[in-house]
Amino acid sequence: MLMTDAAALLPSSPLQKRVLVVAIVASFIAILDGFVVNLALPAIGRELGGGLVIQQWVVDAYLLTLGALILVAGSLSDHFGRARILEWGLAGFTVTSVMCGLAWTGEVLVVSRALQGIAGALLVPSSLAMIITSFSGPAQSKAIGQWSGWTSAAAIVGPLIGGLSVDMLSWRVIFFINVIPAVAIWPVLAGLRASDAARDRSKRIDYLGAFLAMIGLGGPVYAFIEQGRLGWGNPQVWVPLLAGVAALALFLIHEARTADPMLPLRLFTIGNFAWGNVATLAIYGGISLGFFVLGIYLQQVGGMGATVAGIALLPGTIILMFSASYFGGLAGKYGPRWFMAAGPLLCAVGFLMCLSVQEPLNYWTQVFPGQIVFGIGLATLVAPLTAAILGAVPTEEAGIGSAVNNAVARIAGLICIAFAGLIVGPVFTRQGLYNALVVTAALFLAGAVASAVGIRNPVRGAKAAAGGEPDTASDDGGAAGQHS
Repeated sequence: MLMTDAAALLPSSPLQKRVLVVAIVASFIAILDGFVVNLALPAIGRELGGGLVIQQWVVDAYLLTLGALILVAGSLSDHFGRARILEWGLAGFTVTSVMCGLAWTGEVLVVSRALQGIAGALLVPSSLAMIITSFSGPAQSKAIGQWSGWTSAAAIVGPLIGGLSVDMLSWRVIFFINVIPAVAIWPVLAGLRASDAARDRSKRIDYLGAFLAMIGLGGPVYAFIEQGRLGWGNPQVWVPLLAGVAALALFLIHEARTADPMLPLRLFTIGNFAWGNVATLAIYGGISLGFFVLGIYLQQVGGMGATVAGIALLPGTIILMFSASYFGGLAGKYGPRWFMAAGPLLCAVGFLMCLSVQEPLNYWTQVFPGQIVFGIGLATLVAPLTAAILGAVPTEEAGIGSAVNNAVARIAGLICIAFAGLIVGPVFTRQGLYNALVVTAALFLAGAVASAVGIRNPVRGAKAAAGGEPDTASDDGGAAGQHS
């Protein structure tokens, strides 16, 4: 697929080779981490306690800081230089990974994961920015395709590494693994500092926007996770909820008025961009909730080991990797609208098929068929979704358009996992799984409706693929990473 004929696509310049290697390794680390952590949640719960609440926070603490800061990371790389920000991100990710691996309580692990999310926000955007800066024309598209293909490999090896580590060693190993590639790539990254792109200090960094975004997202997420333990009447629940809502309102006002916003609201006046992100919010919310719940259920109720559970959830990823480019080509020929509508419907059907789950669990008849249907649906929608969104914005703003769409996808996961306790209850049961499957299908249905109603196929010959082709490739890998 994307890695086929990789040697033919390798850049000829030694500098470009180093840039591509650094970008691939840095992104691979961040994506791999997302895959292995979900599989370790039951083991983390057994050792550190805290039940579903701690399991939710282990995932959401990372997504909270990542989602809030991924937009401002682009401004930081413009201001301080791509290589420098990537160095900061890689160093921070290494240190916080060790902190996660050494965590002695659930609370320490959650704090460490939040810090890891800050570092992760600097990795993926900066690595892609280095490629965009170092390559141009067809070479840029090929480089981004390679970047996507190799980072997508994390979707295959992640469950295997995570599952084997949890089953044979300890869940702590999944965090220590990050240190090896980080240390190996550091000398190459340090050598890129001298060739870093000229810094653009004309734009101010939107620190206030980043702060308001974190409070606005963090307050409601804290309330929805903790309400199951404390109750809605507890001030520790409704005060953060109100503070978060107020911060979100202030964030939108600030972004509308500031000269250099981290979230340019004017982009949402573009029809396909706005509706595409509405669809992204629903679709990736469904992916995050569905796989969060299904991954834990297979282990805690279904009795699977972490390795087997990881492999059990791979069919969708494999189908995506081998067929997304095919559906992307069809969408390029016929337009993205109906692919974006049909894909989520298939994803919804795939998860509803899992309502056949009974005890004892029979994976091959109760889960596997739905995973196949889901995978076909995911492959159908991913490339058209990205092409529709990024093809709608001016080429010179494709970078911020991509960052916004990635942030929306991660925030969708953050919110939906925060709601998991309300949906499944304090303890995982088969009925809780059923509830989550229905909600997941409803989210996919909402994404299909948003696509059918709001997306418009570009006029043939208009600027559609110019800004979209590279990011379509890159988002294939990102999409795979989302449903860890």
